[in-house]
Amino acid sequence: MAGKPLSNILVKPAGPDCNLACTYCFYHGKSTLFPGSGAHRMDLETLEVMTRQLLSGPVPQVSFSWQGGEPTLMGIDFFRRAVEYQERYGGGKTVGNGLQTNGILVDREWASLFRDYNFLVGLSIDGPEHVHDRYRRDPGGRGTWRRVMDTAALLLDSGVAVNALSVVNDYSARYPEETYRFLKGAGLTYMQFIPCVETGTGDVPGAAPFSADPEAYGEFLCRLFDLWTGDIHDGVPGTSIRFFESLLYGYAGLAPAECTLMTECGPYVVVEHNGDVYSCDFFVSPEWRLGNVGSAHLAELLNSPLQKTFGMMKSHLTAKCQGCPWLWICRGGCTKDRLRDPLDRGLNHFCGAFEAFFRHADGRLRDIIVEWKRRQGASGAAALPPQVGRNDPCPCGSGLKYKKCCGRGS
Repeated sequence: MAGKPLSNILVKPAGPDCNLACTYCFYHGKSTLFPGSGAHRMDLETLEVMTRQLLSGPVPQVSFSWQGGEPTLMGIDFFRRAVEYQERYGGGKTVGNGLQTNGILVDREWASLFRDYNFLVGLSIDGPEHVHDRYRRDPGGRGTWRRVMDTAALLLDSGVAVNALSVVNDYSARYPEETYRFLKGAGLTYMQFIPCVETGTGDVPGAAPFSADPEAYGEFLCRLFDLWTGDIHDGVPGTSIRFFESLLYGYAGLAPAECTLMTECGPYVVVEHNGDVYSCDFFVSPEWRLGNVGSAHLAELLNSPLQKTFGMMKSHLTAKCQGCPWLWICRGGCTKDRLRDPLDRGLNHFCGAFEAFFRHADGRLRDIIVEWKRRQGASGAAALPPQVGRNDPCPCGSGLKYKKCCGRGS
């Protein structure tokens, strides 16, 4: 089929349902899209149709990204069936599975499944106890840090590939050193930091109070970058931070792995529990509903006019962006971060943060690439930024190892 190849889908098998009540969650309100349906659960027919469609294309590697809400609410047998369908319809393809979880329901049986089928697990943990429990609480108001730490230890001890997913909010932005060292000390050396901004409520427009302040987030990035680069010795990384590694792709002249740094959005689609397909998990709303897997093929929806319109929104930049010296690498950031704060529509909420960060980090990023090229010498080795090992989880988040994903053929 002509158009963009379908190689990755983000699946919400339990829809917006979750067993926590995190203050900053952007997805829990999506239940209003499915009135009267009670618990939101993907049935096996939808699972099979979706899987067959993804695996029917010509690409040799595909990946399923399971998110929520909380996907483990589906129960372990659902994911055993998911793997069964992948094996049935895979046709020799390399299939990756990534699952994002709050960790509350994960036990030894889950850990065994993740290990046996090579799931890449993104574990939501914002940092040390006082940072994590600031907003990540259960419906009874109790902190969840201790339970998540027990899960982290279980997964690591079981040999499961784990990434720490840390939301940077108004509170956690104050503690970059403490958070970095805590995660590293806990053995969570693969890290992803996600800046938080949501629209506030009430009569005063602007970002919600738990959103990260742009100036504070810029300082957070600068201090985190210094810690990360300080752990690179003889070209060997001590930790992996997805955003910085994606920047290295751009500085090396490669397509960045992170969609926020791409010129155009829309390289994947989101499948909700009922088979409805949307442009992006930040845009699960009626105007961005592309169709349903029961009546249309995922590849067709990925290449539909509406998805093309969505993708092109990213290139609609303000005059400030168009004249910015960092546009070549920033690309305006994530589209949703331009829409969350009504005080300045069209400009990324974190514009000032990125300006400060690139002024701070540009020279060092360039030096890293120069050193990497020097090490490559005349070997003719394929482009591989130095912070990504061939057997490491790919920084694109696909759930595959780098050599089987963005680094295939290297």
